[in-house]
Amino acid sequence: MGVLYYGSESLPIAIEDRTLAHLKVVIVTKLRRHESFAVSWRHPEGEPAGRSTIWVHPAIPLRFEFDEPVAPELNRAWLEELATSANVLGGVTLVEEHIAPAVS
Repeated sequence: MGVLYYGSESLPIAIEDRTLAHLKVVIVTKLRRHESFAVSWRHPEGEPAGRSTIWVHPAIPLRFEFDEPVAPELNRAWLEELATSANVLGGVTLVEEHIAPAVS
């Protein structure tokens, strides 16, 4: 399980490593362009029901921490879906990865 440390929040945001790796690429790309945006997600099982949103801005410190020492291979389609959602009014909404079925 990866962790996103955001701003001065004392509690880190737990996000599965693979999802966090994809989100990191989207966030770094947007911040490199000095673009602010929202990121929203549903609370995982074991936490109180609901959803959260953070406003990502270049002036707010953040840090990504991964359990896995090796970065996963990224899914280009999922990256594009997340990046596209970063450009709409509601911002990035973390959605499940869509894996194309194997071709026989």
